[in-house]
Amino acid sequence: MNKNVAKSLYDKATDVAFYFSNPDREFNVSKETFTVGKIKPLSDLTAAVHFNKTSGKVGVAFFYWVKSNGGHWKYFFPTDSHILGMGKMCDVLHDVELLNFDKNFDNNREQSWNTIFNHYLMKI
Repeated sequence: MNKNVAKSLYDKATDVAFYFSNPDREFNVSKETFTVGKIKPLSDLTAAVHFNKTSGKVGVAFFYWVKSNGGHWKYFFPTDSHILGMGKMCDVLHDVELLNFDKNFDNNREQSWNTIFNHYLMKI
């Protein structure tokens, strides 16, 4: 994660903590306040941000960088269901890469996963 993106992550996390600390915010029935705890980079464009609550509990949000409009951070507080679903995205993205690979070559060039795989097997 580059320096500017990291600094903007911290700024966004601080804004989120301020927003969630509003005692009149919907669902803030116990009037908790939030502070930024640990920020754990997960990749160059994603991070998990721990928020310390006055109750002593910790909340965690998933932050991800979106490049549109000059770039900015978005976030959500994931549930177990979000995490399970996102884990399955790895397989989906891999399948899409396999489908799209051949599209990188001219139609008259015979280049497919099978020919690449067979070429690799011949070297073994």
